[in-house]
Amino acid sequence: MTDHGIFQGLHGAYPRALYRAMGYQDADFGRPLIGIVNSWSEVNPGHFHLRQLAEWVKQGVREAGGTPAEFNTVAPCDGIAQGRGMHYILPLRDVIAASIELMAGANRFDGLVMLCNCDKIVPGMLMAAARLDLPTLFVTGGPMASGRIGEQEAMTSDVKEGLGNRKANKITADEFYAIERCACPGPGACNFMGTASTMNCVTEALGLTLPRCATLPALHPERQELCVDSGRQIIQLVEQKLTARRMFTRESLENAIRVVLALGGSTNATLHIPAIAHEAGVTLGLDIFDDLSRQTPLIGRFRPASSYTVIDLDRAGGIPAVLNILLPLLHPDLPTITGETIRTRANNIENLYPGVLHSLASPLSPEGGLAILRGNLAPDGAVVKQSAVTPAMLRHIGSARVFECEEDLENSLEAKRIKPGDVLVIRNEGPRGGPGMRELSIPAAMLTGMGLNESVAMITDGRFSGATRGPCIGHVAPEAFVGGTIGLVKNGDRIEIDIPKRCLNLLIPEDELARRRASWQPRPPAVSGGFLGLYSRIVSQAGRGALLESKDSNL
Repeated sequence: MTDHGIFQGLHGAYPRALYRAMGYQDADFGRPLIGIVNSWSEVNPGHFHLRQLAEWVKQGVREAGGTPAEFNTVAPCDGIAQGRGMHYILPLRDVIAASIELMAGANRFDGLVMLCNCDKIVPGMLMAAARLDLPTLFVTGGPMASGRIGEQEAMTSDVKEGLGNRKANKITADEFYAIERCACPGPGACNFMGTASTMNCVTEALGLTLPRCATLPALHPERQELCVDSGRQIIQLVEQKLTARRMFTRESLENAIRVVLALGGSTNATLHIPAIAHEAGVTLGLDIFDDLSRQTPLIGRFRPASSYTVIDLDRAGGIPAVLNILLPLLHPDLPTITGETIRTRANNIENLYPGVLHSLASPLSPEGGLAILRGNLAPDGAVVKQSAVTPAMLRHIGSARVFECEEDLENSLEAKRIKPGDVLVIRNEGPRGGPGMRELSIPAAMLTGMGLNESVAMITDGRFSGATRGPCIGHVAPEAFVGGTIGLVKNGDRIEIDIPKRCLNLLIPEDELARRRASWQPRPPAVSGGFLGLYSRIVSQAGRGALLESKDSNL
């Protein structure tokens, strides 16, 4: 009947029979079988509209002579999971990657279309794509529209900062409720330059989507055409045998990192891009982010670090316009899923909105958005979004205020016990100690709302969001749970932050540090059973991408 994949020959009779139960017919079994990997969800607004997008993609697959077969994976929302639920979010990245790997292996698809949009789902799918090395393209769901409160624009980051404003009595309860009610007017990814939009931009910069997919608004009328065209294009990739691994070379990953740096993207990219590289067999450490940041000017700054949104980035020409500006710094002759090179894609459009995207000759800053800090407090590295730090706080020495978890810090913020000049040290929030390396974006936003982000620094072995403003230094490694220096800090210790010099130091004598280290005792695991207990035992440090590794690996 057919010589095609899972439906081939006599042994294909069983799969064919089972597919017939779902309405498939003889003609479907001789065509390329395309897995439509959908992360549609009713618990994540960034993914709420993907069911319709999947239908359009399937239309394009059928028109091009393929057989689409849709399945789902999970899709958590970082915003909804803030606080206790955040323990589960980073671990879900690896669950998403594994679920797709296992489903694709079991079903022997000829190609995959990945529908995704948010913080851990996009990198999880990218990890799966690199691991499987099938013909694969992505359809990211695009940014949410902004809400309006009178003449003012409102979005999700305003809700977080509104918490601090309300705590400080800078706004009334009614004003805060208006922000809550208006900030999210419809589906899509948060349209500030958080992790969701950052990783969508990474995906397009890697050449894995059609042009403008990362920034085209979620409900834009052109979304339908983009999805149908994507469905058609996956059949071209299958016929050309162009697999995902071609898009995951060291050179393409360096291009993607430069895009993140040029746009002031999320610090979480330093977790996800090394993890994606690992799945593709490419070794990529933290230092590459710092090396490239020193060479890559900041050409765009987005909410909450400026008034511009990701939709404004789309109006400027989206990622093709960014590539056009960065072209002298890129590896330009790499392939994309459309068959054109990065150079060709970049040359197809110019910057349409110079107020949003600056030139290399006149950048916002001579360095990119991220910096990697090292010193005795973070010998294996720490990450800061330097493009969101005011000049006065690029260098700071202050007294440590130590908190054993996020909740302790929030309690102090609510009690207004934080003072200008403090250096807040929040530990036991790392990949293993948390477990799950929680994102501390709520206390960071509260600090901003209270007007302290220009006088108070935060340091943690957890992580922050792309929506964070101020000297918020995360990913400190080694983490406290495994004996890192951050676990030895005491209240009142002086801490030095020097972002231009890339320094993060605990200013105590070496003999005192040695005494503390000798007397340090590990804390009992926060979780011993279930998936989080397993995760805590096998996850690597943040500088290695929080990878899941075998027990005898160097964690």
